[in-house]
Amino acid sequence: MAAVRERRSPSRRVLMYVALGAFALLFLGPFVIQIATSFKTDPDATNHPLNVVPHPATLEAWKRIFGYSSDQPVPFGTWLRNSIIVATSITLLRVFLDSLAGYALARLKFPGRRAVFMLILGTLAVPNVVLLIPRFLVLKELSLYNSYAGMILPIAMDAAGIFLMRGFFMQVPQSIEEAARIDGAGAFRTYWDIALPLVKPGLITLTILSFQGSWNEFSFFLVATSDPKYDTLTTGLAKFSGGSLGSGNQFPVTLGAALLSTIPVAILFFVFQRQIVRSQMSSGVKG
Repeated sequence: MAAVRERRSPSRRVLMYVALGAFALLFLGPFVIQIATSFKTDPDATNHPLNVVPHPATLEAWKRIFGYSSDQPVPFGTWLRNSIIVATSITLLRVFLDSLAGYALARLKFPGRRAVFMLILGTLAVPNVVLLIPRFLVLKELSLYNSYAGMILPIAMDAAGIFLMRGFFMQVPQSIEEAARIDGAGAFRTYWDIALPLVKPGLITLTILSFQGSWNEFSFFLVATSDPKYDTLTTGLAKFSGGSLGSGNQFPVTLGAALLSTIPVAILFFVFQRQIVRSQMSSGVKG
């Protein structure tokens, strides 16, 4: 039986690698096509959309993206700047406010705490599209329409982040915090100096989810602004692909700019990938 298993194991290993290779091609294929298309001409991209070898290869799309072309330039720099400002601001505010609210719901005793927590959970069941018109009306009434504040403040806190951080704070032993209170630390100092460093995996997870969500946000930014100077990568690319900056399909420019827009999120993931793996392993051991 042992000999039979040894004979089968190489074949199983080969099948496993073949399956993994097939899945890798399935997921990497669109990126390869995207990169190849960015070096094509408009006619070539239209006639041969799945061809990974440009005929002919050209840098016109990239020159236009970076403003080195005689054609109408793409305001990619403006889109990138706005995305960085908005996504970074939303991420920082969410990490602070969501963790602060999660700590309050996990540790502080106040009347109606359970009702507040259930209300926050209830908002998770509300589709974001339902909130677009109310948010738009609020922005208009508060004179925040067409401003960075109007793009940031309404989504600077989310129920999912509060729920996530509350779960992490619930796992922190209360004895550690009680020792800090005995030494005279208040609620905020206990949260900031004692509890927050102990939920680092939760903060990293929240940072990645918040940055990715705000970086890819589209529908809210579309109703929060109408001035092109506030366009982000998502709204700018949507308007561009809709023909607002020229005629034709412009697939090479669109896919080239879309490729660049994925780089910051990928960098963030690779920077924190070790911490993500460690947090998953620690949570698995606890479970």
